[in-house]
Amino acid sequence: MTTANAHEPAAPQRGDFAPDFLWGCATSSYQIEGAGQEDGRVESIWDRFAATPGKVKDGSSGLVACDHYHRWPEDFDIGRDMGLNAYRFSIAWPRIFAEVGGKPNEKGLDFYSRLVDGMLERGLQPWATLYHWDLPQFLEDRGGWNNRATVDAYLAFVDAMTRRLGDRVQHWITHNEPWCTSIIGNFEGWHAPGNTDFKTALQVAHHVLLSHGKAVPLIRANVRNAKAGIALSLHPVRPASDSPEDLAAMARHDGLRYRWFLDPLYGRGYPQATLDIIGDAAPTMEPGDLEAIAVPTDFLGVNYYFPETIKNDPGHAPLGARVLPPAPQAETTAMGWEVAPQGLAELLHRIENDYHPGPMYITENGSCYTDEVSADGEIDDVERRRYLQTHLAALRAAIRDGVPVKGYFAWSLLDNFEWAEGYLKRFGLTHIDYATQERRLKSSGKWYRGFLRGE
Repeated sequence: MTTANAHEPAAPQRGDFAPDFLWGCATSSYQIEGAGQEDGRVESIWDRFAATPGKVKDGSSGLVACDHYHRWPEDFDIGRDMGLNAYRFSIAWPRIFAEVGGKPNEKGLDFYSRLVDGMLERGLQPWATLYHWDLPQFLEDRGGWNNRATVDAYLAFVDAMTRRLGDRVQHWITHNEPWCTSIIGNFEGWHAPGNTDFKTALQVAHHVLLSHGKAVPLIRANVRNAKAGIALSLHPVRPASDSPEDLAAMARHDGLRYRWFLDPLYGRGYPQATLDIIGDAAPTMEPGDLEAIAVPTDFLGVNYYFPETIKNDPGHAPLGARVLPPAPQAETTAMGWEVAPQGLAELLHRIENDYHPGPMYITENGSCYTDEVSADGEIDDVERRRYLQTHLAALRAAIRDGVPVKGYFAWSLLDNFEWAEGYLKRFGLTHIDYATQERRLKSSGKWYRGFLRGE
């Protein structure tokens, strides 16, 4: 365990948190499952995207990934032995439906039923994410999330999964990071499906939020005592300077990056200032959409990785505001992301002050470093261990200040397919040798285990 200096908070202890606090790790289907062509699974947008030359840095895909589809008992044993009491996973829509209006694939349903039973047998409370970016390609061929009909297809998927798993799964996350689905996948284009149209991206965001709003009552109808929410990727935002131009740029960026998603979820509609700027790019809506999106939820999932510093840049699409790289003196991860644990507390305070969303859960928080396996098989990822310690200390401070955070899911249990980075970047507390599929707990995972066990 690293030693805190006089300027750092002491490393947290599990006893600093409530006895019923949830401690978990998070994963997602496309990043770990593999078995890309087994048991009736059909092509996803990420299969198509990864097969397109130049889209994934190492030319890889999730076709095999961590082979979790076959090795899940070992992975859940790792989680149990680590001391987790919760596990966040996502469901691959392409395993469940092969066509619009078709019947659910029993082999896919059975797989997730086995997964849930395996979690429960090991004392892991299952947290199911219904959509973590792996849209079936047959829906993308019909317009994807830009097509309002995809909302109905999603509801059929939600209905099938909650009927099959609802007797054992109480906690449901409708979507993971709508920002990534919409803006990164449909405007910036470096995630699947790779579109680069701003109006499309905003329409996608609207349909994703609408599908969330319509899914929540469906989940509650199918699952007794259901707890339903959504997980957003959020950042504290800061201006590059105190100039009026940078302050205005920060406000423009914040209107899209933060408020575009949170405002409608909590009954305020889309921020008018942002609508005024985007003009004709605004999404098409139907009467009742905003009321549906604002359905009350049981929790908010917060995914936090780093803060954003915003500079005015009139030529930078879409809003003349640019996210700056971290300052040269800043500590960064191997992704180039600033390590800023205080940003987690800052973000949580802001969400609570702005929206009072009720219980919050940190549904993702983690770090990427260049891990080296020593001759004795150890992975001494001291930076990731320290990242965990400092972020949990910041979380502890926020909770002591009254922010109602009820659980923490580290990203991630396993190294995995890191989207456009392929297998070049590692976030796991467990190391995966992709050639052999051997699992090794890293130093960070051993620290988390000791923390959770009170050792």
